[in-house]
Amino acid sequence: MAISEQTGALAGKPASSPPARTAFGILGAISLSHLLNDMIQSLILALYPLLQADFSLSFMQIGMITLTFQLASSLLQPFVGYYTDKYPMPWSLPIGMCFTLCGLILLAMAGSFTTVLIAAALVGTGSSVFHPESSRVARMASGGRHGLAQSLFQVGGNFGSSLGPLLAALIIAPYGKGNVGWFVLAALLAIVVLVQVSRWYAAQQKVNKGKPVERAVNPLPRKKVVLAIGILLALIFSKYFYMASISSYFTFYLMDKFGIGVQTSQFYLFAFLFAVAAGTVIGGPVGDKIGRKYVIWGSILGVTPFTLLLPWASLWWTGVLIVIIGFILASAFSAILVYAQELLPGRIGMVSGLFFGFAFGMGGLGAAVLGVVADHTSIDLVYKICAFLPLLGILAIFLPENRHKA
Repeated sequence: MAISEQTGALAGKPASSPPARTAFGILGAISLSHLLNDMIQSLILALYPLLQADFSLSFMQIGMITLTFQLASSLLQPFVGYYTDKYPMPWSLPIGMCFTLCGLILLAMAGSFTTVLIAAALVGTGSSVFHPESSRVARMASGGRHGLAQSLFQVGGNFGSSLGPLLAALIIAPYGKGNVGWFVLAALLAIVVLVQVSRWYAAQQKVNKGKPVERAVNPLPRKKVVLAIGILLALIFSKYFYMASISSYFTFYLMDKFGIGVQTSQFYLFAFLFAVAAGTVIGGPVGDKIGRKYVIWGSILGVTPFTLLLPWASLWWTGVLIVIIGFILASAFSAILVYAQELLPGRIGMVSGLFFGFAFGMGGLGAAVLGVVADHTSIDLVYKICAFLPLLGILAIFLPENRHKA
């Protein structure tokens, strides 16, 4: 990929610089990398029925796999983002993907539950480097259209997540866990793409080095910023606890309640994750137009009627509702992330790492807690409890108006 001459719009860009264009080539490359990264991660989730059969796992142990992956990712991300805000590291992107590659190889050869946990931790470590730095690249390449750039970046990841269950159903489920090894090719492709992105990133660092910087200052008082960050994290908790119930246990729920097979249940999970990918495209650009607060409010709270109906629906209506839920719920994250970046200008890496890390951490904690609930009660009760989580979306009404024109 040729290195674009377009310079991204960073917080704190010199005031005298001409308006930067949106570098769609770089956004496409980082979105493709996100697709490959999250496709590999979602393979772990899609393999749960096979892993349960191979190693006789309980629901709590399945939750432990998710928790291990998510903690390895979530605990490191804010620190990676904080460090790279001060000392940008363009070449960390392909290096991080090498951790994911090693985790994938280990997962294909895993002969014990402990080895599966180590593989999940390696994939999580790769993710902890990838997300803060790639989110920074998306903002650099945005040309001021921050919501659009984050949506394009996020849609790659969400579409990749949706491909995991589909490819698991077509390639891995019929032939066994060893076929995970074929996805090493996807990790190698991601490394090649990220090397090109890193070259562009490094070139932007050289271009901007030594230029006078005008520091962006948020006009909101500190107390309002702290309150807003707290509300956004509460909304992330609501969204990702609910998402954990779907990504980790939806296949088991369908098999238990409706008696369908593993492959069929994975197609339903694919439908949900594909709807998530489609919904992601909406949140960023709409937030650029009407304000991110309204997108956040409508996305989290607006999904509540459908989550409340889901535990009582037939198989056909379950398929319909899960697509609606995925589409509406997905539009929130891009808006939340850009809103938070605007609250703390100049701290793009730290904010990205904090919110990606917290999202992954809540997903992992949710999977572990809900696994215990499923073991001690029933998988059906998990969805009846989680149906009320989106009601936390009402908190968005207390977010201060923070609309910025691109």
